[in-house]
Amino acid sequence: MDNQDYRPDPEAILEKIKEEEEKESGKLKIFFGYAAGVGKTYAMLDEAKERYSMGTDVLVGYVEPHERPETLRFLEGLPVLPPKTISYKGMELKEFDLDEALRKKPQLILVDELAHTNAAGSRNRKRYQDVEELLNAGIDVFTTVNVQHLESLNNVVEDVTKVTVRETVPDYIFDRADMVKVIDIEPEELLHRLKEGKVYRADRAKAAMNNFFTVENLKLLREIALRKATERISNENQNERFMQEKMANTKFLVCIGASPSSAKCIRWTARAAEAFHAQWNAVYVEDEEVMTPEQKQGIRENMDLAEKMGAEVTTLTGHDIAETIAEYARLSGITNIVVGKSRNKKTVKSLFEMDFEDRLISLLPHIEVHIIPGIAPGRRFTAKGGQILLKPHFSFKGRDMLKMAGILLIALLLCEGLQNLNFGGQNVIMVFILSVLIISRITEGYFYGVVASIISVLLFNFFFTEPFFTFNAIGSGYPLTFSIMLLVALITSALTVRIKTQARLAVEREHRTEVLYEINKKLLATRGTQNIVSLVLDYVVNLFSRSVILYTISDKAELNGSFLQFQGEEDASFMKSDDEKAVAHWVFVNQKKAGAGTDTLMGAGAFYQPVLFQGNVLAVIGLSCRNGNLDHSSRLFLRRIVPLVAMALERQRLSDEQRNILVETEKEKMRSNLLRAISHDLRTPLTGILGASSAILENEGTLNADTSRQLVVNIKEDSQWLIRMVENLLSVTRIKEGTMNVAKTLEAGEEVIAEAVGRIRVRYPGRNILVKVPDELLEVPMDGTLIAQVIINLLENAIKHSKEDALIEIQLKKQEEWAVFEVLDSGRGIPAEDIPYLFESYIPAGDKPLDSSRGMGIGLSICMSIIKAHNGRMEAENRSMGGAAFRFYLPLEEIS
Repeated sequence: MDNQDYRPDPEAILEKIKEEEEKESGKLKIFFGYAAGVGKTYAMLDEAKERYSMGTDVLVGYVEPHERPETLRFLEGLPVLPPKTISYKGMELKEFDLDEALRKKPQLILVDELAHTNAAGSRNRKRYQDVEELLNAGIDVFTTVNVQHLESLNNVVEDVTKVTVRETVPDYIFDRADMVKVIDIEPEELLHRLKEGKVYRADRAKAAMNNFFTVENLKLLREIALRKATERISNENQNERFMQEKMANTKFLVCIGASPSSAKCIRWTARAAEAFHAQWNAVYVEDEEVMTPEQKQGIRENMDLAEKMGAEVTTLTGHDIAETIAEYARLSGITNIVVGKSRNKKTVKSLFEMDFEDRLISLLPHIEVHIIPGIAPGRRFTAKGGQILLKPHFSFKGRDMLKMAGILLIALLLCEGLQNLNFGGQNVIMVFILSVLIISRITEGYFYGVVASIISVLLFNFFFTEPFFTFNAIGSGYPLTFSIMLLVALITSALTVRIKTQARLAVEREHRTEVLYEINKKLLATRGTQNIVSLVLDYVVNLFSRSVILYTISDKAELNGSFLQFQGEEDASFMKSDDEKAVAHWVFVNQKKAGAGTDTLMGAGAFYQPVLFQGNVLAVIGLSCRNGNLDHSSRLFLRRIVPLVAMALERQRLSDEQRNILVETEKEKMRSNLLRAISHDLRTPLTGILGASSAILENEGTLNADTSRQLVVNIKEDSQWLIRMVENLLSVTRIKEGTMNVAKTLEAGEEVIAEAVGRIRVRYPGRNILVKVPDELLEVPMDGTLIAQVIINLLENAIKHSKEDALIEIQLKKQEEWAVFEVLDSGRGIPAEDIPYLFESYIPAGDKPLDSSRGMGIGLSICMSIIKAHNGRMEAENRSMGGAAFRFYLPLEEIS
């Protein structure tokens, strides 16, 4: 039966299970030590050799080329992956061959030195990113790492050893490990091994023992490593409910900026949040201060560090940083705030203002504020060259200088007029202060306002105080007047510049908010994946002034890229190349950003951002970086747009799934109704055939010739009706299932009508049928056989509902771009309650069964299906003079 069509395919189920198994992430085991030489690589190779002897498919991906005989001896007998050679600045560097490892796909692979930084030209910047790809591919990984390379402990190790470790691994990699094996030996034994040359060569070993490898350092590093391992065990053994309560009650916030000490605050917060199993946020507040490129780079690095360590990074805007953070903390339910504190020299400004941390404590008395010491005195953070910090606010422009000179000249002339009219010196002062205000408003930065303030005082002294035209003032109160005037002018200038900057930032925030609102509103009103993609492309191109490509996943799990060129940029068609598409595919698979300006596939010509929704990648947005990488603000704005795109695509996906479900439901409903209707329509002719045949058999020899002949005729008519019914059912089923291709050819409409009428006259001789066709030949693209069947069904329906001598008309005419076929009868018409269901296979809750008007329900359903397959439409109505009119429209031109 039809239910077999919906039975799950066993092969498809097995394939799906196989795909899910392939998608299962690999297992990560870390061999963890407190210093080089403790035996991590030795232990890793030892266990790998044991696994290999037990039949596990083991591959040595990369092991650092140590000059240690006992370590190298364990490589014997194990399959080793040849390293990849990369040329860099005239040197040949050996690196782990990630692509070959993924191609071979062993059960277990060994990758030494997890914190290693790959050579320029590698796919990923860091080796731990290579390991992530291996794990995502379902490959188990053994690797090694030392405690000083963990990101959250980096500054702790630096404080202990006074050595800065540049190569670090995010803590989430360590936390993700399925197993951590601590490799531990006594510090004295490690030093003994170092002296014997079992760790480094003699010259390097001697330098190491004088710096990093001291007994005190090794003991402290060992303690830190063991504590880290103990914390991991403790976290695994804690009750889940207790952890959830902690997470609900504690939430950290760390304030970050451009200072390098922010990194220390971030690492401290990450360790505290891990200890409390709490969520934590990193917040940066933009104010009106103009930053140097070095400061912007510092902020970006600190934000990337916080994000890498698991923080939710937020950027706020406001003049009063303490007030802005306090308001955010209240709204976000923050319980602990972490800030950095540096012992900088006191300034005049600091004498009149509360320290930042003191303001936070006063604004948030119920929130704990943790103060982390910053960089030591004498290493105070400044931009390179103090003048760079002043440059944005004190830049020189000839146009602004002319504006200042012109306004001061106008103010001077106006003051001369006021002086001649004896308006008093106080009004002259107000005019000069007003001129300073105007200059600060129409020029850029503080420079012109400050200069105008000084010149105003000098002009007032020179022209309007006795003795005139000198800079001498004989009045005892003049120095105080000049000082107050200068102070008021300077304050007015500074406030005006600040208000102007705040207004500019407010306009930028409003513009971004308005753009996000507009995008969201348009996405909510847009239907169809391609329409959503086109809308997003238009907005992103206009907002970022870059060429854009947006990849989505097709039903066949293939990448479909939609590209839009920015007119102000040179040809960016390189984004459609296979190499760039491979970067987008990597982003899809690994759910991470990649391309230009990132640590992965840095050689790409574009920046690729995944569009994530609940852990699934719905699309990838690529922005051309031919004219430079995206800056921090552009990336931040793109991250705000991406969730809107994700929600729109997810909504469309759910809508498509729902529509497919509805279609399947309607198909099933159609099947059920069709079978129900068939049971009604087939019962009467079958009963007639059974009755007539039974009468002939039971009364054989006793029936007269006329009666016997009439019974045979009835059997023949009912059999012919059944044959037509079966043919119609096959036609409508094929059309509704989409398995029948309607082969259209140009057919003369009057010939199709003539064929249908001829067949009807054979079945119903003596019926009064009138045919009206246009004088000119009307050719219509159609499947002549199916359209003839439609006309036959409509004529049969008209005959069954009309008297024997009633006139039945069939007309053909041209109406604009349509050919109109119309069948008119003079019967009793169509009941009003049946009209909504006239072309359905079954009338729900009908008072009379369909067999009472045999052929009506099934016949009209067939007709509608055939007409729709021709891209036409069909309608019915009652005639004013009695009877019904059925008409259908076929397009005269092919509709694509």
